[in-house]
Amino acid sequence: MATTYRIAVIPGDGTGPEVTAEAVKVLRHAAGLGGFGVDLTEFDFGGDRYLRTGEVLPATAADELRGFDAILLGAIGHPGVAPGILEKGILLSLRFALDQYINLRPVRLYPGVECPLKDKGPADIDYVVVRENTGDVYSGCGGNMMKGTPHEVATQEMVYTRFQVDRCLRYAFEYARKYGKLARGVGPANTLGLVGKTNVLTFVFDLWERAFHELGEAEYPDIKRDYYHVDATCMWMVKSPEWFDVLVTANMFGDIITDLGAITQGGMGIAAGGNINPGGVSMFEPIGGSAPKYTGQGVINPLAAICAAAMMLQTLGEDAIATRIENAVREVTASKLQSLAAGRMGYSTSQVGDLVAERV
Repeated sequence: MATTYRIAVIPGDGTGPEVTAEAVKVLRHAAGLGGFGVDLTEFDFGGDRYLRTGEVLPATAADELRGFDAILLGAIGHPGVAPGILEKGILLSLRFALDQYINLRPVRLYPGVECPLKDKGPADIDYVVVRENTGDVYSGCGGNMMKGTPHEVATQEMVYTRFQVDRCLRYAFEYARKYGKLARGVGPANTLGLVGKTNVLTFVFDLWERAFHELGEAEYPDIKRDYYHVDATCMWMVKSPEWFDVLVTANMFGDIITDLGAITQGGMGIAAGGNINPGGVSMFEPIGGSAPKYTGQGVINPLAAICAAAMMLQTLGEDAIATRIENAVREVTASKLQSLAAGRMGYSTSQVGDLVAERV
């Protein structure tokens, strides 16, 4: 009997429903070719629901979403809702409630996409960042004293447990073994690079570095290990991105370097990411925002959402069909689109979805 995946779909705000529709179009088409089924259930979490009901996320949402195989998210962000309410109330709440402790961000330049880095092409920008997604300064440890006075004190603590570090590193090592450059036939080794700041953040990154080498030596001797200070990483992401294969890092550093990586691969219109719980339900999304000024115009670029759907299928174990979607996107960027920018693609949002689906 063919496998059927239960997918929760959260189109979200602004242009989120438009890009999600194209991702679903490609997903359904790919499922037919791959011999598996997709059972899609849509949820209306987002700004419109919040403005209508005053509820950011139902109390039962996390428990209900645990019953799905994966979540496909369009975008969160509504011009009528103050910044932070939806982002914290939906995105962060679900990441923590569903223990999505990995943020996975491929940084790949597709052919035909304009890159801001001089003389760099698709062969040079082809790496992945594994970001720990639940600890660090995002853990909520800290607070204010004497707020609003000249003597105000604010603290926000970088906190990690060995358990959090180990499980993130183990995922990164496994990912490098399966999807590193040697495994894909594009490099001499599968390399995992730890990004940290051992010369200043001597407590937290001493823990990360010790765990990195202990785990690598004991269980992953086939994976080459490197270490990079985060500031040097930012410089080399611009100057020599071809050095990198798979990078693993803490939450805050990962938040910063993945956005730098996104602009080198052509911007948010092509960048996709996954919030992953390897033993539970994971959530996949385009990295760009909801772009409300383009809502309903049919001009927004859906490729990042389509790439997020491909990431979702890869994580579900459908590697072959995920690769077909990625190759279809490559063909479309190389031979069809005039630009990734909204209104300048040379095609409408739905037409771009059609182009990818036809080539899968």
